[in-house]
Amino acid sequence: MGGVVGSPSVLARLCWLLATTATVTAQSATTLPAPGQPSHLGTVGGFEIIGSSLVSAQQIFLGTPDKVYFLDKVENNPSRINGHPTWASEWSLGGNSQRPLDAVTNTFCAGGNVLANGTWLNVGGNQAVTYGGQPAASQNGGGAYDDPDGRQSLLTPCEDGSCDWVLSPYQSLQRWYPTLETLEDGTIIILGGCFDGGYVNAAFQDNPTYEFFPPKGPAITSPVLQRTLPVNLFPLTWLLPSGNLLIQSNWETVLLDYKKNKETSLDKMPNAVRVYPASAGTIMLPLTPANNYTATILFCGGSNVRTDQWTSPDFVPSTFPASTSCVKLTPDVSDSYVTEDALPDARSMANFIALPDGRVLGLNGARLGTAGYGNDSWAIGHSYADLPVLTPSIYDPSAPKGSRWSSDGLQASTVPRMYHSSALLLPDGSVFVSGSNPNPDVIVGADVEYPTEYRTELFYPSYFNERRPQPQGILSQFSYGGPYFNISLDSSDLVDDMSNVNSTKVVIIRPGFSTHAINMGQRYVELETSYTADPSNNSAIIHVRQLPPNPAIIVPGPALVFVVVKGVPSIGLQVMLGSGQIGTQPILPVGDLPASSVLATVNQTTPESAQKSSAEITMRGFGAWELLLSCLFVALASVSLS
Repeated sequence: MGGVVGSPSVLARLCWLLATTATVTAQSATTLPAPGQPSHLGTVGGFEIIGSSLVSAQQIFLGTPDKVYFLDKVENNPSRINGHPTWASEWSLGGNSQRPLDAVTNTFCAGGNVLANGTWLNVGGNQAVTYGGQPAASQNGGGAYDDPDGRQSLLTPCEDGSCDWVLSPYQSLQRWYPTLETLEDGTIIILGGCFDGGYVNAAFQDNPTYEFFPPKGPAITSPVLQRTLPVNLFPLTWLLPSGNLLIQSNWETVLLDYKKNKETSLDKMPNAVRVYPASAGTIMLPLTPANNYTATILFCGGSNVRTDQWTSPDFVPSTFPASTSCVKLTPDVSDSYVTEDALPDARSMANFIALPDGRVLGLNGARLGTAGYGNDSWAIGHSYADLPVLTPSIYDPSAPKGSRWSSDGLQASTVPRMYHSSALLLPDGSVFVSGSNPNPDVIVGADVEYPTEYRTELFYPSYFNERRPQPQGILSQFSYGGPYFNISLDSSDLVDDMSNVNSTKVVIIRPGFSTHAINMGQRYVELETSYTADPSNNSAIIHVRQLPPNPAIIVPGPALVFVVVKGVPSIGLQVMLGSGQIGTQPILPVGDLPASSVLATVNQTTPESAQKSSAEITMRGFGAWELLLSCLFVALASVSLS
C-alpha cells in the first residue's frame, strides 16, 4: 500500500478521515443532530424555583425532550379546563410555559409507564369525587369536578400542543396504588392495588392480582400480594435481565416468572419496610458491561414497622422515626440482601434519581412518619409525616464502602417535599422536582404546615455548568444486537486531552414515571464501546455497540442517550429503543467491536516501519465496509497519480 501515494502514515490518516466521513454520511438518515449546551447556568449542588405548576405533581413523566406531563388527584386546583378544575397539565421546558390537559377520569394514586410505541399508560385511580375527596353523587360525570370513574387512560406525547388524555378501550380492574412495569415485548404488567383506597390495604378491598396491557386474559392471583396485607400497595417491582420480575411487598421478596405464573421466595427484607406507605428510596443500579448487565437493587430508608402495628390504634406515624438503613439485592445471583452504607439522614418518601454519570441522587421526604394523610388528631395538619429532609445526598456506587453516600457541597431546598412529591431527570442533566400535598383537597395559606405545593424546582448536579460534549452520529433508533455505529468527539468534547477517551461512556436512561417515591420503569444501561483516537487533534471516534440482545436488560420504547466524558454528560437525546412497535422485538446478530487504538502521530522523521504500523492499526480500528472504502480510496488515488 505504501508505494501507491508515498507515505504510508499519510495514507493512513487520509483513509481514517475518509472512513470517518463515510460513516457519518451513511448514518445521516438515521442519526440525530449533535446535542448543544444547556440553555442556562445553574447553582451547582443547589435548587432553583422555576415557577408554579398548574396542578400539584402527584405524578410526572418526561414525554418528549421538551415536555413534562403532570397528573394530580381530582381537587380544586385554580386552573380550569372544560368547565371544571384541572388535574393534568403539560410543562414546556424550553419556553417555561404550561397548558392544562383534561385527564377525563380521577387519576388519584394511579401508576404509569410507557409502552414500546411511546404511548404512556395511566392505570388506577379513585372513584368520582366532589370537594374534599368525598364520593360524588354520580360516577358517570357531572357534578363539581365532572370526573367519571375510570381506571385506564392513554397519552401519546406531542410537541405541538395537540395531544391530550384519552380513555383506553380496555379497562383494568379497580386498582388504587398499582405498580406498572414495561416488559420485553413493550406491553405492561399491572400489579396489585385495592378497590377503594386508604392508608393501608385490607382484606375486604384487596386486589392481589396482576394483569397485562394490552390484555392477555383475566387477572392472575399473586400469592405474595395475598400474604403481605396490609402493606402490599405499590409493590416494588423490576423486570430483571433473567426475564423474571422482582417483587418486594411488606417484609417479603419473590421472583415472579410471569410467563409461568410461578413465584419463588427470596430472603426477607431486613431492617425496615420499604414499600408504600413506609416508602423507601429504591432504584436499580447501573447495568454495565463491567457487571455483565447484572441487576442490583438498592433500598434505603422506609420505616421499621411491624405488620400488626400499621392498623393498631396506638400507632402514630407522624412520631415514628424513619430508617437510615440501606440494603442491596442481586436477585439473579443471590437470594440474600447485603448491608450497604447507611443514609446520611433517615428518610421516608425519598426519590432516587439515576444521574448520567452513574451516581444516584436522593432527595425529598421526611425524618419522621410515613406517606399518607388524614383527619387524625395527631396529624401535622393532615400529614402523616413531619421534619422534612431538605438537603439532598448522592450515592456513588464506585466509591469505597463507607463513603458512598455524601451531602458534601449540596445545598438545602427551601420547599418541603412531603407526601405526593415527585422528581425526574431531564435531558440537560438537571432534576425536575415538584409536588407535595398531604391533604384531602387543595389547602394553602401561610398558617398551613404542609400546604398543597405548586412551586417547582430544578436541582443542578455537580457537572451542570461544565462544557458539555457534543457528539455527532447518535442513532435515532437502537436495535437489540446489530452492527456497531460510530460517534465522533472533537478536541473540545475531550477537554483538549485525548486521554479522556478512556473515561468516555455511552449510557441510556429511562427516567420513568414518578409517583409516591417510585420512578416506575427507571433504568440506566451503559453500552459497550471502543475507540479510535487521533492525537494530532485530540479527537476520537467512539465505536458503540447497540443494545444488548436481550430486551429484559432495557425494554423497548423511548429513552434518553447521554455521552459522558470525564464525568460530564452531553445533553440527552431522546431515542427509540427497539422496533417502536408493541410485540416481540427483533434480535439481531451482535457485531464485533473494533479493538481500541490510537493513531500514531505523523511527522517527517517517523521511521517507515513505525508508519506502516500506524497504517495497520488504523485499518484494524474500523469495520469491514470502512476498510473497503479505504481500499477504494487507494485505488482512486493510484489512478489519479499515475
